[in-house]
Amino acid sequence: MLIDDINWSIILKHHIHPNGKWKPGRMVVETSPGNYQVWIHSENPLSTDDKLYWLKKLCSDPGAHPDNRWGRCPGFRNRKAIYRNLHNLYPLSKLVWVDWRYLANVPKPLSTQPWGGVCQNSHLSRMDYIKNDQSATDFSFVLALLRTGSTEQQIEQRIIMERPDFHNHQGEKRRQQYIERTIKRAKEIINKDKVPQ
Repeated sequence: MLIDDINWSIILKHHIHPNGKWKPGRMVVETSPGNYQVWIHSENPLSTDDKLYWLKKLCSDPGAHPDNRWGRCPGFRNRKAIYRNLHNLYPLSKLVWVDWRYLANVPKPLSTQPWGGVCQNSHLSRMDYIKNDQSATDFSFVLALLRTGSTEQQIEQRIIMERPDFHNHQGEKRRQQYIERTIKRAKEIINKDKVPQ
């Protein structure tokens, strides 16, 4: 799987352990100054959908589809005009790191199918998730809606329709920010998959 057009901070976040050691099954190429590609050699086969999921999660160039995608080998010259130096030369792609001994453990993405007893109910209501306060109720309701595949727009409409009042978030802008924050936090919980090891 090729992760394309990323910077060093993304490499530090996703491909190097906190102790400074590289995660297994990687080949890292600097394709132009400050731009990198990372190849991950997975221990199990990955479908195109699996790859698309992980490419998004690992911050790959969104325009780089995984089917028949070829990276740049070390020694390739990037001939874009912005990289030409004073001597009229272009930089070579550089091999930064390669691990040919080990494979990466790339987990299967979580199923997008509904899970959890109450979440399989197609007639979810905010009333089913009443908590001590309105925000906790909204948060539980949003989690359930996300787990049944509702879009962010659908969730926003459901909260607006089913919450009795927004006295703590008065004004359209504050209400919108509150709903977006709630959805974002709920998505972070649902998407807490481990990054490929």
